[in-house]
Amino acid sequence: MSWGGEHGVRISLSAVVMAVRNGLLSVLTTEDADGALALPSGPFDPAHDRTFERALRAFVTDQTGFGVGFVEQLYTFGDAGRDAPRATPGPDQQREISVGYLALTADAVDVAPPGARWTPVLDVFPWEDRRADGTPPEIRAAVTAWSGANARRLSRSEALFALTPTARWDEGRVLERYELLYEAGLVAEAARDGLEATSLALGDRPMTSDHRRILATGLGRLRSKLRYRPVLFELMPPTFTLSTLQSAAEAVVGLNLHKQNFRRGVERTGLVTPTGRLSTGTGGRPAELFRFTGTDVQDGQAPGLALPALR
Repeated sequence: MSWGGEHGVRISLSAVVMAVRNGLLSVLTTEDADGALALPSGPFDPAHDRTFERALRAFVTDQTGFGVGFVEQLYTFGDAGRDAPRATPGPDQQREISVGYLALTADAVDVAPPGARWTPVLDVFPWEDRRADGTPPEIRAAVTAWSGANARRLSRSEALFALTPTARWDEGRVLERYELLYEAGLVAEAARDGLEATSLALGDRPMTSDHRRILATGLGRLRSKLRYRPVLFELMPPTFTLSTLQSAAEAVVGLNLHKQNFRRGVERTGLVTPTGRLSTGTGGRPAELFRFTGTDVQDGQAPGLALPALR
């Protein structure tokens, strides 16, 4: 379906559906005809689809068997030549606009359709996992080599990847880091799109079209929202231990958090309350179970969580 000018505009809808599954932040993915990872997506038909959101929900369910709950609009992606962002579209090529949506769920059930699965997000963005020892050495070396003596490149690399002792890692700048790696030819999509690429193809196999860019935007949005909205609890079951809550936060931000400071911060917000019951599934001494209260006891607002990273 196309409209809007001599060559037409095609609107597609893409869903970033994330959950904490087996202790890992995971995203619901499918496969395209070439076997590349893809987000659940499809074209919007204005003649038959009443709303973007209804069409999106139908795509997710048809392609994965999963029914999403609450979704929010993420961003509208409209770069020319979205399958190869550096290419110049031909005269007969439609301009594609993609509207991305973000959905969080605590119910990451198994999905059955062929190609559909829950993919660990940090497998797609391995450079975003800093729980081991900062930026992985192979990524540090590759980014440094690409920067060379170019002052602008070096400044971007040092700021985004915290390559110097004084640089601060900003977990929310996921999209900017991906775009730098794409420009440097260090991700699988670069070779696919005809850019000069290195032998180091980060992030497993390529994602179709610009779906890794859409996913990077979703991950960055989620990480940023943790600090000012209690979105982490949308990924949690009705009751949970504080250790489980911390593990979920660490899975999202890719950082190790200070245990006592995290717990003090959670309790200070008034976002959780004890249930009076103990968990017996921790493998050790039973731990107290908590539930999300939904509001802050001070002013009725629901704040985010402090993320005291271990440095």
